Parts: sequence; C-alpha cells; structure tokens
Amino acid sequence: MSADAQKRAAGEAAARLVQDGMTVGLGTGSTAAWFVEALAARAAAEGLKLRCVATSAATEALAAARGLALLDLDDAGEIDLTVDGADEIGPGLSLIKGGGAALLREKLVWEASRRCVVIADAAKRVKALGAFPLPVEVVAFGHRTTARRLLDALAECDLGAAPALRVRNGAVVMTDGGGVIYDIACGVVPDPTRLADALKSVTGVVEHGLFLDLADEGLIGTPGGVERIAP
Repeated sequence: MSADAQKRAAGEAAARLVQDGMTVGLGTGSTAAWFVEALAARAAAEGLKLRCVATSAATEALAAARGLALLDLDDAGEIDLTVDGADEIGPGLSLIKGGGAALLREKLVWEASRRCVVIADAAKRVKALGAFPLPVEVVAFGHRTTARRLLDALAECDLGAAPALRVRNGAVVMTDGGGVIYDIACGVVPDPTRLADALKSVTGVVEHGLFLDLADEGLIGTPGGVERIAP
C-alpha cells in the first residue's frame, strides 16, 4: 500500500467516527484532505447534518466545494471532533505539525475540541520528534530580530539548530494570519515540553508546531490496514 493509499485509508476511517449533528474541525494537509473528501461523501449519502470549522483557507475552499456547511470558530462553540494530520507522531501522541503553515489555526481549533484524532501514514510515526523541521510562526514585523531571539531559546534547551525562514518559489511563505514561518531542524527534540515553553516565551512568536497532550487517538494507515493508537 502506497503512502497516499495509507493516508486515504486513515482519512476514511476517521470519517466513520463522525455522527449526525456534530460540529467537526477539519484539519489541513494531504491526509486531512482525504478526511474532508470522505466526510463530504458520507454527509451527502446519509444526509448528515454537520457544522464544520476549517483550520486553513485551503481546507475551507475544499470543504465548501464539497458542500460541507462551514462556520467561524467563534460561532462554533465547543467542537465535538477535530481530525487532522501531522508531520511527525512521537511517543504519547506528541506531534510536530505546521508543514502546511496552518499551525496557529490548527491549534486554536484543536484546543476548542472535545476530542482530537490525528491521522497519518505509517512513515509519520517516529521514536523521537525532531527529524522533521519544527515550524514556528512569528510576527512578520521584525521577524529576523525574533529569529535571533529564537537562537537563544534553542541554546537554553541544548539545541544548536538555527531557524530558517521558509521561502517557496523565491517568496517568503505567509500564513493565513499574516505571519511568517521559521523552520528549525532540531534533529532530535530531547524534551518537547521544555522546548515548547521556551519558544512561547520569545516575544514575537505567535505559535509553534509542537502539539503536546492534545491528541486523544491516532489512526495510522499501514500496509496491513488502519491501526488505532492511544496516548
């Protein structure tokens, strides 16, 4: 089974968790897109009445095109279930997210949810977080100054990695909220909680891609089928 087939299987399994009348958080990225597709198909076939909150403009566009009813986070109240992908899944369902530059809106939706399910292909499971560069969103104003302060925070956590401004096709990547992304190639994050606290203490940091103690369940597509994992 290819990685894409594993993502699709995980997304379809997650769509089966949704019940009529739910408010659902829709994640961002290639795996989450499979969930949105499967959820829209179920809603159309079964007449499900759902309210959905998108974690990015890209997901919002996909969901609207597939006929899912969307509302703003402020109007949603408590979200029953959020399903989203991850760039890495470590011990205890600790996650690195933000490869799609939607980490701020993703975390806001996750933290407003009663239950969060992470979906991914098997390659996303790791023994320790850090091989995937950790995204950090910072305010665009003075972002290079903020990046220098990030170096100090990393040194405090015994990490010598340097933040790299995310650029695509020659242009600086901007988030939906107008921030910029710095990616930190940590290699290994020995203490994710310590690093998360250090990054959030830096003035100018909007949010980081460490999602800790947020996922309630994982659905991992594997060559043998979808595997359920708990924290």
